Amino acid sequence: MTDAAEIVLEAKHFSLARGGKEILRDVSFQIRRGEYVTIVGPNGAGKTTLLKCFDRLLAGGEGELLIRGVPAERYSQRELARLIAYVPQADGRLIPFTVEQFLLMCRYPYLSPFASVSKEDRRIVREAMERTDTARFAERILTTLSGGERQKVYIAAALAQGASIWLLDEPTTFLDYGRQAEILALMAAANRQFEVTIVSVTHDLNHAVLETDRVVALAEGRVAFNGPPAEIMQPDILRQIYGTPLLLVDHPQAHIPMIVPRVNGGAR
Repeated sequence: MTDAAEIVLEAKHFSLARGGKEILRDVSFQIRRGEYVTIVGPNGAGKTTLLKCFDRLLAGGEGELLIRGVPAERYSQRELARLIAYVPQADGRLIPFTVEQFLLMCRYPYLSPFASVSKEDRRIVREAMERTDTARFAERILTTLSGGERQKVYIAAALAQGASIWLLDEPTTFLDYGRQAEILALMAAANRQFEVTIVSVTHDLNHAVLETDRVVALAEGRVAFNGPPAEIMQPDILRQIYGTPLLLVDHPQAHIPMIVPRVNGGAR
């Protein structure tokens, strides 16, 4: 990815209100093809809302949201699904289908009306399962999977969908350290090997700094930071975003400041 790469997502002075409350306020930024960008910020900052607006899961707003230079509202749902895959949290609502059935459903952007699933669709789904180590779950119902297993299936679904832009909503939330590492590795591989543009919302600023190309921070619905990961890890910037002082120590390998918890009495 270079500075000359195509701009695939762009917000231009975008604002959104719901129920009389302004959730996003004059948000502007660009994301280029092949970037791996993390959106961070405190609860209620508008992070998930922004993702859903780009994928048209939420409508309305003022300003512009552009996808490959075209206003998002001009795309048909099928056209949009060929470009963007939305990956929800692992604890989202589940449908009573097997993993393979669910992944085959993700091929709908490429099916003609009333057409059945082709051999090529089945090949793509099988390959997506193999790349994400989910083939062993193929015949299991989604509701029987653990949170980590379901999240891997959602990553497989994004691969099967063939979209070049992934929007991920807190993909490692509720997962243990081992499952977090697996999901982050799958995301990094998709970004490097398939040049997938990744935009991931997370509360884990440490992971964001270590894993991604750029960090965009929202605070009270506005862009409070947009730049290289290491530059956000400064006490003054973090306090402005999160409204509280944070304790930082250098990472022993990356030599980038990391957030660590403070001791609030009782420790020896």
